[in-house]
Amino acid sequence: MYPNSPQVNSNQPNPFLVSQESELDFRVILFRYLQHWPVILIFAFLGVVAAYFYNKFTTPLFKVESTLIIKDDDKSLGSDIFGSAGFSGLQGRSNIENEIGLLKSYSLAISTIGKLNLNVQYFKEGFYKMVEIYGNSPVLVQADFSRKQAVGGLFRLVVLDENRFELTTEGNGFQLFNPADPNFKTGTGLVLLPKSIYEFGETVSHEFFEFKVDKVSAIPGEIVFFRLLDTPSLALTYSSALSVTPSNKQSSILTLSLETPLRRLGVDYLNGLMETYLQRELDEKNRTSQNTIRFIDQQLSGITDSLRGSENKLQQYRSENKIFNLSQEGSVIFSSLQELEKQKSQTELNIKYLQTLKTYLGTGSTGELVAPSIMGTADPLLSALVQNLSELQADRVRLKANFSDQTPQVRDINARIKNTTDALQENVSSAITNTQNVLADLNNRIRMIERDINQLPETERNLLGYQRQFSINENIYIYFLQKKAEAEITMASNMPSNVILDFAKSGQGPISPNTSRNLIFGLLIGLIIPIGFITVKDFLNTKIEDPKELENQIKVPLIGMVGRNISGESIPVLNNPRSSVTESFRSLRADLTYLSPQKENLTLLFTSSISGEGKTFVSMNMASVFALLGKKTILIGLDLRKPKIAQEFGLKNDVGMSTVLSSTTSWKQVVKSSGYENLDVILSGPIPPNPAELLLQEKFGKIIQEVKKEYEIVVFDCPPVGLVSETKELFAFSDVNFFVFRQGYSMKGNTQILNNLVEKGNVSKIYGVLNDIHMDKGYGYGYGYGYGYGYGYGYGHNSYGYHDEVHIPWWKRAFRRRS
Repeated sequence: MYPNSPQVNSNQPNPFLVSQESELDFRVILFRYLQHWPVILIFAFLGVVAAYFYNKFTTPLFKVESTLIIKDDDKSLGSDIFGSAGFSGLQGRSNIENEIGLLKSYSLAISTIGKLNLNVQYFKEGFYKMVEIYGNSPVLVQADFSRKQAVGGLFRLVVLDENRFELTTEGNGFQLFNPADPNFKTGTGLVLLPKSIYEFGETVSHEFFEFKVDKVSAIPGEIVFFRLLDTPSLALTYSSALSVTPSNKQSSILTLSLETPLRRLGVDYLNGLMETYLQRELDEKNRTSQNTIRFIDQQLSGITDSLRGSENKLQQYRSENKIFNLSQEGSVIFSSLQELEKQKSQTELNIKYLQTLKTYLGTGSTGELVAPSIMGTADPLLSALVQNLSELQADRVRLKANFSDQTPQVRDINARIKNTTDALQENVSSAITNTQNVLADLNNRIRMIERDINQLPETERNLLGYQRQFSINENIYIYFLQKKAEAEITMASNMPSNVILDFAKSGQGPISPNTSRNLIFGLLIGLIIPIGFITVKDFLNTKIEDPKELENQIKVPLIGMVGRNISGESIPVLNNPRSSVTESFRSLRADLTYLSPQKENLTLLFTSSISGEGKTFVSMNMASVFALLGKKTILIGLDLRKPKIAQEFGLKNDVGMSTVLSSTTSWKQVVKSSGYENLDVILSGPIPPNPAELLLQEKFGKIIQEVKKEYEIVVFDCPPVGLVSETKELFAFSDVNFFVFRQGYSMKGNTQILNNLVEKGNVSKIYGVLNDIHMDKGYGYGYGYGYGYGYGYGYGHNSYGYHDEVHIPWWKRAFRRRS
């Protein structure tokens, strides 16, 4: 990869690092979060506290359940015939989905609320919130919803004595309900009701409301709040809150459930809903009988007068002519004629019924249909069609309670009603023609018998005529009375097909809020918020933090890491030799024996991407650690633009490398003692106007050659290679080069500067060094045994007596600056 150095494959593990990656990653991640443990603990505590107060202030909800059995209707006559023809409505089987829709329908909720009188909610003041009461309110409010009412807002009622109370309004949450347009309410603004005193039983009238308050068990001084609610809004609330589900896919048992803060209210509503549902089903069953009775009553009103008139004429004729009975011959003729007349009357009644049925079908008044079997029509096909049409009509009523006319279900059943109606009209027309033929045959047979009647004496012939007319009317009258009685018996014996299996009941404990779950959820939220914030912050962080991430990004080995200098000393190697930072430089010195084996004299170059990453700090201490070993060492400051070495050693930067390069001064004249044994310094000197040109002179190379002959270790403190260009030329004079990064300071993108140097092949033996490792972030664990501050349990922070650390208060460290 680079000349004169071992080839390094970026895909191979770094030989200087241990391979316990999973353990290291876990520790790094753990310490990354644990350094913020106070914040995490505070948020977790706040999450639990918030969950506690949520449980405390949330109104508990109870689940009320009941069950219904939806029974299958018996198959109607002709259902087998029409089932194969595609008339599925003839199957007579209750559609579970339709029944669920009916139970959740708005119209059924309206009927139930009307029976239970739920239009007034009562409240009492609790310790920290309003508490709704039901069934034992000390007062009873009766509102007149046939006029405009202000609904939704609170009224405050204070009982003054046995007969009087004070009434005011609370807040401005009122809306105006108008019975002329019940589905749309308008805002009333602020309904102001000054403190007004009324008597119990007195009508309270206002521009926006009118109601009456009766005392039930109120005592003087008691305070009651109440709210008026209109029925449409309540119906929408209850229908949406109601849940109706089958026990399983094959079962016809429906479970009705309602979540409510008032168990008794939920029980009353579900029981009332089921009773209303069954009564509606019973009303639908009785509708056919009611239609039959109404039709018979219409017919009886006409036949009664005819019967009475024919009876009077018969009695009058008998009295006037002194004749009461027919002769034997007349009786035989009369019996034959009476039977034919009876058949004729039945046939005429059938024609009348069929014509009425045809009229109903033509005008769309199918709700008034009378069953053919009740009227004596024995045609099974006609009876099946009428019954099928009635069932389809009932299904459409149920569907339209929840769906609009444009939904597929309603459009499908409308098409089926039209097909059944068309088939019924065709069948009725055919039946009318056939019945008229039967009637014509009966008339012919009656005319033949009338010829025999003409041969009787006149007196007997006239008596037979009166008796014949009376007998016809009497038979029709008796027939209608019989059918009416049958319809009334049928209606009285009707029972709902569906049955209540279990009446509503409530569990003893609330289902909401779930105290334990909410506390756990609050704890998790309290942990997730700070951890998530830390994670996002780290994800968006553009600074180098993780040594392993740096190692993966650079194309050279990460040879060493230097811990944070908490002692505050600029040169801890010389001033605090037992510190862990000093040990990290010793470890780096030891590694050089592997990087440049069998080489006594070394020239080391230190650079970085930008200023402030600690290259001067690392170069000074690296030079110092060789001086401690007894090596004759010189530190040369080549950062001619921003010199810092003089300040750290307490020297005056009056002469230096810039002086040597810009004049005839010998380099030996500018060498200064650092004050420590075996360590000399050549400062950068006064800042020149052309630092790049000075370092690129041929003279500089000759000076370095002379320096190398005098010293065993030469250390270059170079300017940042990412900012100036001359540093690239200085690599040619060094044996080993170090590119310094600083944790939490260097940008991640700066690694590309080092990679570009390697890719272009201009630099040999260059290695990465990570400076200012933060032990509290957990990055110090596991990166080699003794590789600097925090690289193992033996050489980490406060390493069991092996290192001495001088702790400086944070507020002092904050104002110290490191190069």
